[in-house]
Amino acid sequence: MKAAENIILSTARETIDIEVTTLQDLKNSLDEGFIATVEAIYNSSGRVILTGIGKSAIVAQKIVATLNSTGTPAIFLHAADAIHGDLGMVQTNDVVICLSKSGETPEIKVLVPLVKNMGSMLIGMVSNKASYLAKQARYILHTPIDKEADPNNLAPTASTTAQMAMGDALATSLCALRGFSPRDFAQFHPGGSLGKQLYLRVSDLYPHNACPKVSPDTNLKRTILEITSKRLGATAVVDEQEKVLGIVTDGDLRRMLERLDNWTDVLAKDIMTAQPKLVTEHTMAIHALEIMRNHSISQLLVVDEAQRYVGVVHLHDLIREGIM
Repeated sequence: MKAAENIILSTARETIDIEVTTLQDLKNSLDEGFIATVEAIYNSSGRVILTGIGKSAIVAQKIVATLNSTGTPAIFLHAADAIHGDLGMVQTNDVVICLSKSGETPEIKVLVPLVKNMGSMLIGMVSNKASYLAKQARYILHTPIDKEADPNNLAPTASTTAQMAMGDALATSLCALRGFSPRDFAQFHPGGSLGKQLYLRVSDLYPHNACPKVSPDTNLKRTILEITSKRLGATAVVDEQEKVLGIVTDGDLRRMLERLDNWTDVLAKDIMTAQPKLVTEHTMAIHALEIMRNHSISQLLVVDEAQRYVGVVHLHDLIREGIM
């Protein structure tokens, strides 16, 4: 191995080792201050406001995103902007969490008394328990840091890792208290694949498709034309009351060609698959996908509550929506 490669790998591994140690120290440091903070946020009628400067500000923004996506209303306030007009977003019932490794930065020292004068609860996420921020905060979220992971012990690396993990611990603890479920999560992520799995129904999909159907006595030519024109690879075979008798798919046509030499008198009822798999309009899309997978099929016929045929849901619909 080349010398440069040795330097790269040894540095990377040392960085990860340092950050792993930092996270272990963080785990062991969780105390009554953490419990009190979680309970304060849980019982608060206001929002959680996270603020910081530099890299801590960037971490604060990520924590805000995590809290919002897990049911805790949160907003980000940059510490520098706060003392130049943005402090107006802070309300008395809000819980303000201030992130700072040292707890001694000038912007933090200016901001802290302003937040306290507004009557908001101040939480300090800080490494130095003897710092100005730690002494002024109602509760401390201690993020112990022995050293940063960069070779010069200067760049925020291990310290921001600890802050990020502390934010995740807050969010997940609040989830546990609230009994936050996957369905709750989906409400805040309606555009994501998980959200769609939990709320998207067949009724959201099939109306966008054509509704191919033939009678059982439809001849072969018209059956093929119906399949081809509707572009779903199949057609339903229905009776006069729109009840499903069967389905004719591209596969059924190929099997017919292998089986028969004379197709002149072939009707839809002669080649259809009887008693096909059906789903109702209210079936969850993810359940429709499971049926397709279990039976190696690409489409399902959809029926209403009266078991009347109303349309087709295709595998491509589920792919397009990101369900699979």
